[in-house]
Amino acid sequence: MKNETDRDNRVCGVLLGLAAGDALGAGYEFKPAMEAGEPVGMIGGGLGDFAPGEWTDDTSMAIVMAQALAASGGTASEEACTQMVRGWADWAKSAPDVGVQTSAVLRAAESLARRGGRELPVAADAIQAAEDAHQRTGRSGGNGSLMRTAPVALAYLHRPVEEAFAAAVKLSALTHFDPEAAEACGLWTAAIRHAVLTGQLDLRCGLHLLEPARAGLWEQRISVAEAGVPKDFSNNGWVVEAFQGAWSAISAATGHGTGQAPLDRRVLVEALEAAVRGGVDTDTVAAIAGSLVGAACGARAIPGEWLGMLHGWPGLKAVDLGDAALELAAGH
Repeated sequence: MKNETDRDNRVCGVLLGLAAGDALGAGYEFKPAMEAGEPVGMIGGGLGDFAPGEWTDDTSMAIVMAQALAASGGTASEEACTQMVRGWADWAKSAPDVGVQTSAVLRAAESLARRGGRELPVAADAIQAAEDAHQRTGRSGGNGSLMRTAPVALAYLHRPVEEAFAAAVKLSALTHFDPEAAEACGLWTAAIRHAVLTGQLDLRCGLHLLEPARAGLWEQRISVAEAGVPKDFSNNGWVVEAFQGAWSAISAATGHGTGQAPLDRRVLVEALEAAVRGGVDTDTVAAIAGSLVGAACGARAIPGEWLGMLHGWPGLKAVDLGDAALELAAGH
């Protein structure tokens, strides 16, 4: 990452911010909300008994996406989708912590493949498994596709925002049938792309890509997030409140939309610590927040102590994530 431009710095900030938030929240997962100002650190532990600075499933699934997108020339092709499904399924066999919905869909996809006489699942198996799960339970709006959507913004950085949004929607459906998960991924992906290109935060930049009624609903949800704090969105296993919790953390750190606060280290650290203090699914909410605030503030805003500790599956460190981000953003 030597001799990087400001935009390169923001490109690297996407995956590094995601991983930093993930590792920061890992040790607090499913614990109650914390008091304002209570110390937050990369303490490790959590559901997977992670080492300090080790990322969890949020970043691991995003890495699989980044690798598949890079291999396909930066497009969400059917081949890339199949590579993702197979990569996730292989990773999930030994991962210490996998989301309940995602795990169930991946197992079902493998079962569908076997019934079809295929050794390994393809994208269509996962899509069918996700729909089956939704029809069976009546719900599939978990936060698992939003937490991993960041690489899409890098792959589609120099393509129209409409294409980035559509790709995020398509990749969400690999494990999450609920259209709210797709919409959340599309909006967050558009905002990350905008932040990398402009250095500015604008979660509303993708609203015009939704149907008017849906755009109005998401506008209201964004406004509610800006008026609240992360602990107000304690049902953050649901994609909507994970989205709101992450944005409320960022919004508070930047002065609740006043646009006055410079996008620097203070903003990034305050946003990620606030996301963790919100409680419950701390690693995921902080990872989601980290991917966007990292895109705006850049990798240089992430404390060196955090970067030095970051590591995780499949044997990568911070520098590897930065290099992967640059490769993905350049591979058009």
